[in-house]
Amino acid sequence: MADVAFLTIPELGRLLRKRRVSAVELARVSLERLERLGPSYNAVVRVLREAALSEARERDAELARGKDRGPLHGIPYGVKDLIAVEGAPTVWGAPAYRNRLHQGDATVVRRLRRAGAVLCAKLAMVELAGGMGYGEAFANFSGPGRTPWDPTRWSGGSSSGPGAAVAAGLVPFAIGSETWGSIQYPAAFCGITGLRPTFGRVSRHGAMGLSPTMDKLGPMARTAQDCALVLGAIAGSDPEDSSALARRFIPPVVRPSRRYRIGVLRGTLERTQPEVQRNFLASLDLLGRVADISDDLELPDYPYDALAGVILDAEAASAYEPLFQSGRLTRLTAPEDRAGGYAGQVVLAGDYLRAMRLRRPAAAALDRLLSQVDAIAAPSLPTVAWPIDTAFDHAYPEFPGGTSSAGAANLCGAPGLFLMNGSGEAGLPTGLQLTGRTQTEATLLELGMQFQARTDFHRRRPPGL
Repeated sequence: MADVAFLTIPELGRLLRKRRVSAVELARVSLERLERLGPSYNAVVRVLREAALSEARERDAELARGKDRGPLHGIPYGVKDLIAVEGAPTVWGAPAYRNRLHQGDATVVRRLRRAGAVLCAKLAMVELAGGMGYGEAFANFSGPGRTPWDPTRWSGGSSSGPGAAVAAGLVPFAIGSETWGSIQYPAAFCGITGLRPTFGRVSRHGAMGLSPTMDKLGPMARTAQDCALVLGAIAGSDPEDSSALARRFIPPVVRPSRRYRIGVLRGTLERTQPEVQRNFLASLDLLGRVADISDDLELPDYPYDALAGVILDAEAASAYEPLFQSGRLTRLTAPEDRAGGYAGQVVLAGDYLRAMRLRRPAAAALDRLLSQVDAIAAPSLPTVAWPIDTAFDHAYPEFPGGTSSAGAANLCGAPGLFLMNGSGEAGLPTGLQLTGRTQTEATLLELGMQFQARTDFHRRRPPGL
């Protein structure tokens, strides 16, 4: 049964419908691996064994009487521990909230249950989703996230647990979150596929709020097709979240005759590791079979990162005001987190409002750029995963990163897809990111499916697994 741990969602679905495996058996595989391997990567906060087996038995009974909830029926999964689950503590990676219970499930959990998925675990995360400004991998009371490709390296933040859990075959998919890089980094460092949806595409009701104008929930899985199937189940309007978009998401089907347009920003490969450059150029060559490549695009002249920083600091300071007032900030794991949040407390209202005003024309300029192509391609990150015992700014100081649309995309709510595209230093994964206009996830996922149909990176397993 261990062989099923690295299958895709459609592959698992076919086994279920042919009665070659049951939902209970799939749940038991995930539960056993979560309990046995999860601690090796500090990936798991809580295994939901009894609840998962109960749900799995019901999914089997439904199939037996002819009720099929769709492609996620009977598929195990996990959620980042900032997403509320009835009856299970939601800890946010922080000791101050170790035993806190929320009433009711988050909307994303309810929708996945309705789609037939089986929730098996709450997965680890960087404390408070990194909102206090952490600078080292151990900013998590359950220990530093470790990538299954090399447990001495970081699995990325703040969705560290979902990234490692999918990469190690603990669950077929997980729900992570991104405000600025929190799906991007774990997908790259763990060699999986991650989707950052358009802002508002997925309801955030029942999820921890860091930045109400930048937070996004999204799937992390083996393949682009897997991510598409999960997004199809969780997207849509929600009366509990006024920012949720009404438009449904229908998973795309690859159109072999379609010709795409891919752009590359000037300076994209500056200050990136040689292996990252090599794998990115090879990815462009491969994508050139289905797309026309333009390599002379330029990001509009707006201070995207600075704007995002001001907005995030101010909104995080407001979200965590009770921590400041109660003094519980001193109980955070990372020393820098006990002080880092105070910067947001002193952001002037005028600075925040100016950033919000400038955000609109900056977003319009980015949209004009993105309208010229179906996606902008770039390396997911300039290096492979960082050592867990090294401060982030000392890990690879010679490769601080080249031009990227990631800061602009998060500020402006644009979607991104992150794919493994090869191996770099020490055999660790490198990644490819594709960024598109708002609400163009289907096109990005089509491109991802085209890429993965021609490569086997999504089939590769970490050593020993």
